[in-house]
Amino acid sequence: MKSSIHPTTYRPVVFSDDVAGFAFLTQSTAQTNDTIKWEDGSEYPLVKVHISSASHPFFTGEEKIIDTEGRVDRFKAKFAAAEARKEALLNKAKKANAQKAKKADQ
Repeated sequence: MKSSIHPTTYRPVVFSDDVAGFAFLTQSTAQTNDTIKWEDGSEYPLVKVHISSASHPFFTGEEKIIDTEGRVDRFKAKFAAAEARKEALLNKAKKANAQKAKKADQ
């Protein structure tokens, strides 16, 4: 690995998810001007996050299950409808050509 490309300013930082009321203390290089008094009585830099494991649908079990069978059925129906439209247009064009041919023969 190359030397002197990795950050060396790791320090304890509190990440807080205000929506879920969840916070955790970890090492980070994230820059912030906010601080918070932590459970151990010390004051640490505070980084506010919008989503954490406490509020993300994947980790809370609230994720939506995708109905893959419904997707396949909808695709097949859409494909069948497109084929039917194509067939109808082809028949219409054949009839129009047949009528033109009849008029040309008369």
